[in-house]
Amino acid sequence: MPKQRRLVGELAFAVLMLALSLVIGYLAYQISGFSSINSAGAFPLGVSLIMLLSALWFVIEAIARQPAEATGLAALRQFCREHFPPQVLGFLGLAVAYLVGMNWLSFYPSTALFLIASMVYLRKGGVLIAAAVTVLTILLVYLLFTLVFSVYLP
Repeated sequence: MPKQRRLVGELAFAVLMLALSLVIGYLAYQISGFSSINSAGAFPLGVSLIMLLSALWFVIEAIARQPAEATGLAALRQFCREHFPPQVLGFLGLAVAYLVGMNWLSFYPSTALFLIASMVYLRKGGVLIAAAVTVLTILLVYLLFTLVFSVYLP
């Protein structure tokens, strides 16, 4: 049985995820080390360990496959066509606008605008449903952070 072909960019992505998991693990360890299971850094450290093991698995799997057929500029074009369709680029623009807008509008209004715009953009309509889901989501976030975590978001 022939080996499966690697997707264009698959190995690079797997290596990037491995590096990112190491950085996240380092940052999680910097929070409080691993002084106890209840420490502030314990959960992020556990998540980074799971991410590290997963990324290592993906790197090993990618190396075991045959290289992709496309190379050079053709591989780059194929990668961009497959991984950056117009919907992804549009949503990326909305996400950047959300992050920039959060400084001006504060958390709740910018989140509400982002959620409505995202749902309308990705579903191509449905403003009333998007607004209703946004109101419920913002209310849930407010209650969760205010009552459960006692954290007031700006």
